[in-house]
Amino acid sequence: MRTKNRLISKETKYYKPEFQNCPHCDSKLNYCHTVSRKTISTLEGVYTVVNMGYRCSNEHCSNADTVYRSAQAEQLSMKHITYGTDVLAYVGQLRFEEHKTRSEIMELLNERGITVSDRHVQKLYERYAVLLRSSSESYAKEKLTKVVEQHNGIILSMDGVQPEKGNETLYVIREVLSGTIVAAKNVKSSATSELMEFIKPVLDYGFPILGFVSDGQQSIRLAFEKLSPDTPYQYCQFHYLKDIAKPAVDKDRKLKVNVKKKLRGIRDIEKKASKASTLEEEMALEYAAALRAVILEDGSPPLELPGIKVYDRTKMIQKSLEKCLGKKGDSST
Repeated sequence: MRTKNRLISKETKYYKPEFQNCPHCDSKLNYCHTVSRKTISTLEGVYTVVNMGYRCSNEHCSNADTVYRSAQAEQLSMKHITYGTDVLAYVGQLRFEEHKTRSEIMELLNERGITVSDRHVQKLYERYAVLLRSSSESYAKEKLTKVVEQHNGIILSMDGVQPEKGNETLYVIREVLSGTIVAAKNVKSSATSELMEFIKPVLDYGFPILGFVSDGQQSIRLAFEKLSPDTPYQYCQFHYLKDIAKPAVDKDRKLKVNVKKKLRGIRDIEKKASKASTLEEEMALEYAAALRAVILEDGSPPLELPGIKVYDRTKMIQKSLEKCLGKKGDSST
């Protein structure tokens, strides 16, 4: 929840270092002071995270002045930001995998109780891009080595997230069989020559490549062909299907918006029902909770259309409600 610019947490969580003894002299660690106290908004709710600092109890230890803290608490959010890393990952998924706009991402986050503005979404996405670029090369190579051992080679896919109003395009190279992100980079130009500079270091890893996959962008296809002309290339089937289904997806999005507009009075019903304790009021609260759950439903277009899903489930709730009302009016039941 937010009140103006202040986050209100529903719970305070305390974190200690993941080890109880000094890693140098094995003496017990004692609490010394609070390292940080931070309220963050996550996909599960708003929490106040307290990271407690500990020092070695041995005054003669060479690291007696070192303050140890919880690595788990540090990983919950980045510095100077009040949103959890799970929110950053969710924003990245919506933007890169589902190609949602800032406005659409803002709406989805607000539906989950994470209050953001269009400007906040942009900042969160920029932080996600920073995390993506910081992925270690050694980790990617380790994952790719395992893929080669199992499949005798790797398959590389490449895609670019279209910028919004002056932002650079983020290009990501992913290994298809394992889903490993191999490289990510913001580029000012999508010219073939610049994309070749981005792709070449990945090819220089030396892993056998079974094939390339990308959308229909010509500069990506030409970059692959010039760098590795003998490697098979395939147009991404998901992009192909998505392009064909775009008219249906657009209409489905409008359908979801229209259904949600008709459900805007849920809060008023909940307020009225919460003031009484009769069976009818309890049932009304149950139906309101079911409708709220439906509103949060999301799909994976074009294979799973969220608008159709929301429409079908609201119809099921409507039939159930009509059945209950019918029984209420039937004196024989």
